[in-house]
Amino acid sequence: MRIIGLTGGIASGKSTVANMLRALGARVVDADVIARRVVEPGQPAWEEIVAWLGRDILRPDGGLDRKKLGDLVFADGEARARLEMITHPRIAAAVEQALAEAEAEGLAAAVVDAPLLYEAGWDAKVDEVWVVAADDESQLRRLTARDGLTPEEAKARVAAQMALAEKRRRADVVIDNSSDLERTRREVRRAWRRVTDPARH
Repeated sequence: MRIIGLTGGIASGKSTVANMLRALGARVVDADVIARRVVEPGQPAWEEIVAWLGRDILRPDGGLDRKKLGDLVFADGEARARLEMITHPRIAAAVEQALAEAEAEGLAAAVVDAPLLYEAGWDAKVDEVWVVAADDESQLRRLTARDGLTPEEAKARVAAQMALAEKRRRADVVIDNSSDLERTRREVRRAWRRVTDPARH
């Protein structure tokens, strides 16, 4: 089974591309969904985070206050590294389990949707990396609209990730999502067909 790593910059349109792949029948393993699951109340990662940061990091219902946690880790590299030490091994184990299930079903390919694919070193675990890219202006505009951030907060979040230009340089496939969705859809269809059509191998 061929494993595609799907990544991009924050608000570059990676989720849009993941949904296009699902529409084409792709099995998409979403690392963000798994990341939320491993920090649910009572999970070992939740316990570790609460022991580290105290109950002030929780919402009234006991779940993590993701806004408060995000503000902390985006402003502090050491805090971000510690959070990743707590969560990344558990996320990786769950991703590997989901891929093993896909392979057992006999699928030709599967996609790991991971915003921090390069940062977490997961590029070494996939067969090829697809990077969803957008120009800086589109990225910041989408991020402020989506997350209700100020332009300064949006820039700080973009700066906390590996530069999109570096991700593009290291990618096997770059999907440009700066303009119209139909063009993006054509690029996705072409790239997925190359991976799943036996005649092309």
